[in-house]
Amino acid sequence: MLKEITRREFMTTAALTTGFAVAVQPVLAKVISTDTQGLIAGAVKITVKDGEIPAYRARPDQGENFPIVLVIQEIFGVHEHIQDVVRRFAKLGYLAIAPELFIRQGDVSKLSNIDEIRAIVSKVPDTQVLSDLDATVDWAVKSAKGNADRLVITGFCWGGRITWLYSAHNPQVKAGVAWYGRLVGNVTELQPKHPVDIASQLKVPVLGLYGGEDTGIPLDTIEQIREKLKSSSSKSEIIVYPDAPHAFFADYRPSYREIEAKDGWQRLQKWFKQYGV
Repeated sequence: MLKEITRREFMTTAALTTGFAVAVQPVLAKVISTDTQGLIAGAVKITVKDGEIPAYRARPDQGENFPIVLVIQEIFGVHEHIQDVVRRFAKLGYLAIAPELFIRQGDVSKLSNIDEIRAIVSKVPDTQVLSDLDATVDWAVKSAKGNADRLVITGFCWGGRITWLYSAHNPQVKAGVAWYGRLVGNVTELQPKHPVDIASQLKVPVLGLYGGEDTGIPLDTIEQIREKLKSSSSKSEIIVYPDAPHAFFADYRPSYREIEAKDGWQRLQKWFKQYGV
């Protein structure tokens, strides 16, 4: 049965996922595994408006004034794949942080039914997410030697949509990379705007990485946002890999496409460096 975590439970029992989420089993043998040598890595708690949320962070074990990258989860939560991506960024010299953004609504890591997961995710207000990310940036600066003047964001699937929205929300963001994030949708109280709605006013450069065979993100929606971006000052771009499906970066899933994933990762690094981070 689907169980929603109460606010009291959230504030006292919130914990980070270990391993892979139940819903993504079995995990492919080709999964990438990044070690923690030379890093400080592990679970932390971020103080937010109504308590604390768990997060996974990694950074080099030497130095300070690190560039900050927010890593935004898929609908499966901050499980081992997202944690590995955080470590990959730390190996590049970043302070990388992936906060658990669904935990008030429920623990998706323990669910195997995708419909139950979507039911939890659908209850997450955008305002809550944006506020939690603001708190995460604040924590990065005050508690983890991060530099708020060198802030970037990237996210996958659900997190790709949030990457667009947070780039519009926080003027401190220097650049974003959105991996196959949904671009259009119904306007609701919890989700009042979508990337296509903020595109023309966007000032932060966002690189969108999308798959031409993604059945959940039609190509016509990509063209819609491309048209909107023409009137923005953001210099944002969208790359479409013609033969790639949804979640082509997810090396633990059958959707993984090694060539496109590696190309996207290189483009991400160049994009961030282009904008000084």
